[in-house]
This record gives sequence, structure tokens and C-alpha cells, in this order.
Amino acid sequence: MNIMDFNVKKLAADAGAFLSRAVQFTEEKLGQAEKTELDAHLENLLSKAECTKLWTEKIMKQTEVLLQPNPNARIEEFVYEKLDRKAPSRMNNPELLGQYMIDAGNEFGPGTAYGNALIKCGETQKRIGTADRELIQTSAINFLTPLRNFIEGDYKTITKERKLLQNKRLDLDAAKTRLKKAKVAEARAAQLNTSQPEENNIMVNVSYVLNLLHVKWLKIWAEEVTKSEQEVRITQSEFDRQAEITRLLLEGISSTHAHHLRCLNDFVEAQMTYYAQCYQYMLDLQKQLGSFPSIFLSNNNQSSSAPVQSVPAPSVLASASASLPSLSNSVVTSGISELKSSSGSRKARVLYDYDAANSSELSLLADEVITVYSIPGMDSDWLMGERGNQKGKVPITYLELLN
Repeated sequence: MNIMDFNVKKLAADAGAFLSRAVQFTEEKLGQAEKTELDAHLENLLSKAECTKLWTEKIMKQTEVLLQPNPNARIEEFVYEKLDRKAPSRMNNPELLGQYMIDAGNEFGPGTAYGNALIKCGETQKRIGTADRELIQTSAINFLTPLRNFIEGDYKTITKERKLLQNKRLDLDAAKTRLKKAKVAEARAAQLNTSQPEENNIMVNVSYVLNLLHVKWLKIWAEEVTKSEQEVRITQSEFDRQAEITRLLLEGISSTHAHHLRCLNDFVEAQMTYYAQCYQYMLDLQKQLGSFPSIFLSNNNQSSSAPVQSVPAPSVLASASASLPSLSNSVVTSGISELKSSSGSRKARVLYDYDAANSSELSLLADEVITVYSIPGMDSDWLMGERGNQKGKVPITYLELLN
């Protein structure tokens, strides 16, 4: 029974406080009550916190879109995160594309130029997919999680304390309003004439009784003024204390900015690593494929008798120097020049796959060794190649001359 009485009293007190705040808030909006303004420093801190929260949310959401463009996948990850369960592992877009390319290359035949190229492209796409997973994981841990912790942790605490500050401010202003009204009533009561009348008649006696009642009211309002003054002191102390708590929390925003700066550096570093990996993967793939698409399209638009210079493939000088460090560029260049000026032949290793554009050319597979020689009148960018009983023109940039 006592617990129920306590709960009822507490509920009534809370309801009374809520009603008092609602009345004060309404009167402030209508311009019928004064409002205690926060100091300029605290207002600036509040504005800075709101601005930080707004832009942190926007950056966080757009980063999620960047890392996972598929909205359905983002919703699925959000649901699994709220259920505290691990989302099922699925192939991402580069990995899926890479698997399709590998399957197609195996279907067409790894020994064919197109099938071999598809397999190599597929393997590169799968490596890019793996790098993409690493970027997402690193960014989520080092960048998105700290931003989310601020929104769902620190800023929620700031919002809670700010609401408490608003309530304390309303309580203070309501107490000031009650004190002001009590003082006005006390002043009116003090103006009443409380002297006893000399004449003995009914009207005078009635007036005397009313004066006595006003005196009692004066005492009541005096007590009300004293009570209101005490209430103002208490609410002012609570407001000042809550303002200090809120200020200390808001001053932590600067530390939050410093922490987010470090997280931003980690995110940039993760992106830099990802793009560097992708660039290296594609550079290696380009070295393997050479300039096949450009050569193929160019040769389709020209007559079969006109040799086409390959573009842009890695230089044979660079490839030769990379695979044979003891060989200088001048030696490789002089080797080709000597071969063209002589009537002899040399062995050459094929650097990249090459698909013949017409019957006068010879298709090549990477790493195979063929015999090459020059014939009078041939274009300077081409040599004649032989593999068994097959022969045809081959581009110099696809070859590495052997000793």
C-alpha cells in the first residue's frame, strides 16, 4: 500500500511538472512569458554538435552506398546486424563476373586465344573482388564503425542531457513566473487599509472583516513569495548544474573531430591500397593480353596486306630487361637490328597471347618458343615466325629474343 501511495504521489508530481513546463513553453511561444537564454558559448557548442551529427550521418550513409551500391544488400546487412547474426557470404560483382569469364574460357577451350584471355581476365576480376572485400571490411572497422558509434552513442547522450537542460530551463522560468505573480499579489494586498473603524455600524464592520481577510491573504502571499524565491534558487542551481554537464559533453565534440580525422586517414589509406591493387592487377593483365583488342579492330579496318603497328603494348625492351636482367636495352635493340640485317633466324619466347587478324599472320600463345627471322621489304614492327609447319607474320612487341 505504501509503495502504491508513493507511486501515485510521484506520478502526480511528474504530471504537475510536465503541465507546468507545457504552460511555460506555450506562453513563451505566444510571447507571454520570459525565457532564460543560454550563454553564447553554450549555444555555439550546441550548433557545432548539431552540425557534426548532420554531416556525420550524410557521410556515413553515402560511404555505405559507395562500398555497397546494391540497396537490397544494404538492407539485408542492416537486418542481420540488428539480429546480431552474421550475413551469409556471397560473391560480389567482380567475383561473379570473374567466375563467369573463367567458366566461359574453359567452355571455349583454354588452348584458344579467346578462351585463354577470358580465363586470365576472370582471374583478375576475382582478385579485384577479393580486394573489394578487404576494402569494405577495413572501411567498416576503421571508418564507418566510429562514425556510427558517435551517432548512436555520444550524440544520443548529448541529446538526452540537452533535453534535461531544456526541462531545467522551463522549470526555472516557470518558478520565476510564479515568483513574479506572487510579488504582484503581495504588493496589491499590502495596499489594503487594515485600520479598525471608529463608527459602529454594519457596513463598517463588514469592511473591517474584509480587511482582516486581506491581511490573511497578505500573509499567504508573503509565504508564497518566500516559497517561490526558494524554488527559484533550487531550480537555478539545478539549471546551472545541468548546463555545466551539457557544456562538458559538448566540448568533447572537438575530440570527436580529431578521432574522426584519424579514421578518415585510415579510410583514405584503405582506398589507396585498394586502387593500387586494382591498378597493379589490371597492369599485369594488360601485359598478359597486350593490345589484342586494338590490333584486332585496326586490322579489320585495313587491308590484309598492310601490316599494323601494335598499340600500346609494353615495350619488348622493358620486358626483356625485366626477365633477363643481364641484358641491357641496347643489347636487345641491337639483337633485333642484327636479325633484320642478316638472313639468319633466332629463337624467341612469346610474351603475350596474340590472335591472328588474317591468314598472313600467326596466332601466338604466351610462353611458347618459336623461330623468327626477317625477310626483305617487311615492315620494321613485324617478323616472320615459324612453329612446326605453321608460319606467318608476328609483331615484334610480343616477342623476347633468346640467346
